[in-house]
Amino acid sequence: MFREQIEAKIRAAFDPVYLEVADESYRHNVPAGAESHFKVIVVSESFSGERILTRHRSLYAVLAEELAGPVHALALHAYTLKEWTSLQNAVPASPPCRGARLIA
Repeated sequence: MFREQIEAKIRAAFDPVYLEVADESYRHNVPAGAESHFKVIVVSESFSGERILTRHRSLYAVLAEELAGPVHALALHAYTLKEWTSLQNAVPASPPCRGARLIA
């Protein structure tokens, strides 16, 4: 549910050429079914000329309601199309959670 809300708000605000919102809650020590930790990859020309901090602040502003509620953490990766292409469409893997459950 929250993943879809996050996607819809980002699509409306940034008109991304690529968007991926991954629920990574399972990697953290949270109750089963919790939607609290997300990884967001957004590629949009609206980020052109903006510093990373400004991009993140823009995303946080759009997602303020979710962050005030059950969403605990966002791993943000915001790129222009040129930056995304130079990365060969790859982003760093999320680090393990310090309080993560071990999943076999």
